[in-house]
Amino acid sequence: MGMEASGSAIVFLLLLFIHVAHSFYLPGVAPQDFEKGDELKVKVNKLTSIKTQLPYSYYSLPFCQPKKIVDSTENLGEVLRGDRIENAPYSFKMREAQMCNVLCRITLDAKTAKAFKEKIDDEYRVNMILDNLPLVVPIERGDPGSPAVVYQLGYHVGLKGQYEGSKEQKFFMHNHLAFTVRYHRDVQTDSARIVGFEVKPYSIKHEYDGKWSEKTRLTTCDPHTKRLVVSSSTPQEVEPKKEIIFTYDESEVKWASRWDAYLLMNDNQIHWFSIVNSLMIVLFLSGMVAMIMLRTLYRDISRYNELETQEEAQEETGWKLVHGDVFRIPTNSDLLCVYVGTGVQCLGMVFVTMIFAMLGFLSPSNRGGLMTAMLLLWVFMGLFAGYASSRLYKMFKGTEWKRIAFRTAFLFPAVVSSIFFVLNALIWGQKSSGAVPFGTMFALIFLWFGISVPLVFVGAYLGFKKPAVDDPVKTNKIPRQIPEQAWYMNPVFSILIGGILPFGAVFIELFFILTSIWLNQFYYIFVRTTFCGGDLIVPNIRLISAVSIPLRDVLLLHKASDHKTGVGDALLWVHAHRVLRIFCADRNDRVLCLSLVYKAHLFLG
Repeated sequence: MGMEASGSAIVFLLLLFIHVAHSFYLPGVAPQDFEKGDELKVKVNKLTSIKTQLPYSYYSLPFCQPKKIVDSTENLGEVLRGDRIENAPYSFKMREAQMCNVLCRITLDAKTAKAFKEKIDDEYRVNMILDNLPLVVPIERGDPGSPAVVYQLGYHVGLKGQYEGSKEQKFFMHNHLAFTVRYHRDVQTDSARIVGFEVKPYSIKHEYDGKWSEKTRLTTCDPHTKRLVVSSSTPQEVEPKKEIIFTYDESEVKWASRWDAYLLMNDNQIHWFSIVNSLMIVLFLSGMVAMIMLRTLYRDISRYNELETQEEAQEETGWKLVHGDVFRIPTNSDLLCVYVGTGVQCLGMVFVTMIFAMLGFLSPSNRGGLMTAMLLLWVFMGLFAGYASSRLYKMFKGTEWKRIAFRTAFLFPAVVSSIFFVLNALIWGQKSSGAVPFGTMFALIFLWFGISVPLVFVGAYLGFKKPAVDDPVKTNKIPRQIPEQAWYMNPVFSILIGGILPFGAVFIELFFILTSIWLNQFYYIFVRTTFCGGDLIVPNIRLISAVSIPLRDVLLLHKASDHKTGVGDALLWVHAHRVLRIFCADRNDRVLCLSLVYKAHLFLG
């Protein structure tokens, strides 16, 4: 009887852990259900290049156009990324294959031929979107241990090459596109969802008999066959007065899940090596801090225990040497208050962003969501920035809280905005879609002056109303003289060298992040480790290393009787790494490259 009761109790306890889960898609990013024959609307996005980093609108080149070009509504993040999403002239039908559809015919003049050649030479790629999925090009790989197929976003406008037996460089246009729409069909409702959008581009010099008309049939491909056009003895050359006919095929393939192709990673081992490397550095830093603290405390305690006379006991040793000076108001204390407030603002933005990312609100399907979220969170975190800066300001015996609130609200945003406007002017001069429009500029200014600045003042007012934080020890009226320090305790040397280890902890992962930005790829390595906290691994490593280094520096400086504490920072090394990465690369225009990359990095630094 007792066994049955205990068994029932165990079953009852297990039932308590059963919960009903509900999943949902964010509005605007949910996939649609399509019936057979439904129209599939293709949209075109910007032209991108890893060589110049300058995006351009799709219709900045004389591609085939629909009867009326309609701009899609874009969020703030998409505009800042340079996305320009517009309707396309392509017409697809769900689960209905189409072969050799003629899109249009154009004749190049000197100006348009030059424009195409420049984009081909700069390795520009065409980006398209179908049901919120970006267009990818499948590339087969034969490397052992790697996926058989990897995917690249967008297809090249064209390519460079030579005819057989000639050394003259020629430019060829990708004028035939073989689209593949991957879908997953529901057997009960017979509806289907699009889960992939692929293309294979070809350069084909199309031919036809007689004069051109809308009903002209090409001799290079037959729309009534099910054979895709895969090659041509003569590719389509880009030269003035050359005629180009744009065509496309569309076919469908059953597939299982959405976004698999886009998030397929082929460098998992390197990423895990990066995490292990970072963890080892963090363990080393933590162990070093613990060792210094234990040795210092053990030596001080031993010294106190060895004191025999009252005169010796009254001598100050260890921490007592500097305890009356460490809480002295520092030089430029107002600036320190601003830095602390801005740091709290950044930390709050990153923390909440990571929470949203783990919950799936900032997935790649939510295009521009990450940048929009970071901007809005930065604005609303101004409340905490004002509160933190005013609290520290009052601790430093300050009385003009409005002045510190003004500096907190304007110092860092003004510096970033000045750099942003200068870089945007350079990009605007190149007529790139990466230039932020005036309307978006006004929106950013409104977010700053209309929301962020008032919140900073509100936070500063609330923080200044609180009672001042009292120092735990009394500060000496006369500063204690600092003894002569060793050469390695020099502030310049210690600050530079102190930042190496935190930078080393995140260097490899930072490399992948910058590579993703440079190559216009998705950075989504931790999608499979969210449950075990994978999304927080790298930020936590950076946070622990950022805390360990100041602790180590403070302990070493206090041990040397130096109460003017200076700590190392990895940010200088991060900026040096960015600049070195750009200037060591083979780029045509490094000034514009630097402008665009730093414009993107303003949201990462």
